[in-house]
Amino acid sequence: MPAEILVVRCGTVPYEEARELQRRLEGRRQRGEIADVLLLLEHPPVYTRGRRSRPQELPMGAEWYEAQGIEVRDTDRGGLVTYHGPGQLVAYPIVRLGPYGGDVHRYVGGLERVMIGALGEAGVRAQTIEGLTGVWSEGEKPPTISGRPARKIGSIGLHVSRGVTTHGLAINVNNDLQPFEWIVPCGIEGVAVTSLSRELGAEQDLGAFADVLVAAYGRVFDREPVAADSPVS
Repeated sequence: MPAEILVVRCGTVPYEEARELQRRLEGRRQRGEIADVLLLLEHPPVYTRGRRSRPQELPMGAEWYEAQGIEVRDTDRGGLVTYHGPGQLVAYPIVRLGPYGGDVHRYVGGLERVMIGALGEAGVRAQTIEGLTGVWSEGEKPPTISGRPARKIGSIGLHVSRGVTTHGLAINVNNDLQPFEWIVPCGIEGVAVTSLSRELGAEQDLGAFADVLVAAYGRVFDREPVAADSPVS
């Protein structure tokens, strides 16, 4: 039988609170006290800076963004600057990497397939683009002056400590896209960002899409998702 992964729906959680929850779960997973966990949640508006972030990715300066009601937080995940906000589905898998093959790059590739599969089932064909991070809508590699450029719809950023992952992925479902225009998202100049609702032309049910994502995770990684009522913290 497939190994279980506990799926916890957390609602809307401030970014630092979610980081602390991940740290507690990470320690328990490292000690073998709990099974793998998949946290599903939304964040209040926040820009997060990965380990390789540069100041020019937030060109207005942190005080300007905070005046717009958007927190700015540093984080230990990989990647550069990105935005999280209401209407965006965030998934944090707290998993022991060994049973997944022990290779973080292979695992990231699997997460990309999860996102592409879930988006496809929802009606949006998506892709990865060589040399760029994340998952994109159909189109040409940006920036391009001809044809139809692909738009970024999902991002991935992980941290691995003692063989256990934290952080994870985010997919734009119904969220406001304006905050992406105020930064250099994921360090990619000239990138356009999209969402599930924009691509389909109508508001989407985030909870229903979360179900689709969980099912895709189970298929790609051969795991049995099991609903959990608490964050097992």
